[in-house]
Amino acid sequence: MREMMLGGLNVRVAGGTDGNGAGDGPLVVLLHGFGAPGDDLVPLARALGAPREVRYLFPEAPLDLGANYFGGRAWWWIDLAARERARARGEERDLSHGVPPGMPEASALLTAMLEEAQATFGADPTRTTLGGFSQGSMVACDVALRTKMPFAGLAILSGTFVSEDEWTPLMPARRGLRVLQSHGRSDPMLPFASASRLHDAMTTAGLEVTWVPFAGGHAIPENVLAALRTFVTG
Repeated sequence: MREMMLGGLNVRVAGGTDGNGAGDGPLVVLLHGFGAPGDDLVPLARALGAPREVRYLFPEAPLDLGANYFGGRAWWWIDLAARERARARGEERDLSHGVPPGMPEASALLTAMLEEAQATFGADPTRTTLGGFSQGSMVACDVALRTKMPFAGLAILSGTFVSEDEWTPLMPARRGLRVLQSHGRSDPMLPFASASRLHDAMTTAGLEVTWVPFAGGHAIPENVLAALRTFVTG
């Protein structure tokens, strides 16, 4: 594995013929979630067990959350204390309406990263799978819907519906896009119902969604890992 700057983001590169991204194999780009370190998803490069030629890019979110998050980072700031207070009152916060502050900037950085990756790695967008976990999956989804890059697939792992008024009209233009979406039925961070609404909206718009609900919380369990393995290599 090696690290490099692409489009203003620090990116960890793995896989390929030399373990550092060499070759001309398919590209898998995975974004970590809120509060995680930049290398949080790097173990997936080995866990997925994809063919050696598959290359992986793991972009690091731009915001450093400081000592309170033990080196964790974020694509945009989330007030977790306010969310916990709302949960204690029995309130579920609906994040679907409105664009999260900081998401446009995060999406612009990811778009620039993907464009530079095409030039640097000779990465054909039609052989590039874009995805992420939690907050990272929301950035990936935003970019997939707003750009015209012909991605091979989009993986939304424990993400949720945000920017609904903007995302929904954009979805029909992505008709036929392969999507893998997973979510825990007992997710305490992002309610299952909102993820289910995102699934329904994408399916209605004609995206080809593989829906993997599971009994559990905010995580990537083995059955989701197996589904991601098939999705990336299929």
